[in-house]
Amino acid sequence: MEVMKRLLLLLSCSGALLSGAELSGVHTVYVLPMSKGLDQYLANRLANDHLFQVVTDPKLADAFLTDRVGESLQSKLEEIFPPPVPEKAAPAEKPAPAAEKASKADKDKEPPSNPMLADTVNKLAAVGTSNSFSRGKGTVFLVDAKSRQVVWSVYQLPKGSSAKELDRTASDIVSRLKRDLKGK
Repeated sequence: MEVMKRLLLLLSCSGALLSGAELSGVHTVYVLPMSKGLDQYLANRLANDHLFQVVTDPKLADAFLTDRVGESLQSKLEEIFPPPVPEKAAPAEKPAPAAEKASKADKDKEPPSNPMLADTVNKLAAVGTSNSFSRGKGTVFLVDAKSRQVVWSVYQLPKGSSAKELDRTASDIVSRLKRDLKGK
């Protein structure tokens, strides 16, 4: 387990060193909700240290701080920045009367008498929306708003969920971010 922690730390360090150009371009940050409320402590530390301007409107942010990557982050970013709606195509022609009768007949169908042929009641959620990989496990990511690339990350697992411990963890994360910014 200790080897995995060191490997993860090494990877996050090397990732930060390789992404220096993008990291220096970040000026405004939106902090997404994180587990145990760590986002509030991070926003406080970032604002107090004047490292980044913390914005409350995600559309004004250069980057996002989050403890999740993958499908959950992607869906949140699409919610914030919805894809452009395509222009309306020419109105579709009215369906033929035979097609209307067929669709009415489909609506009037009774469910199958055999329950084994009916739709499943307990369907699984979409892949990635409820798996444990998308939950925060101590790693915080700084994600560029435009390119959606991770420009910096750090592994800093809080030792507890007390306010004092979360504030200490946020302080450690911001100190590390400040040190990596000065190194460029």
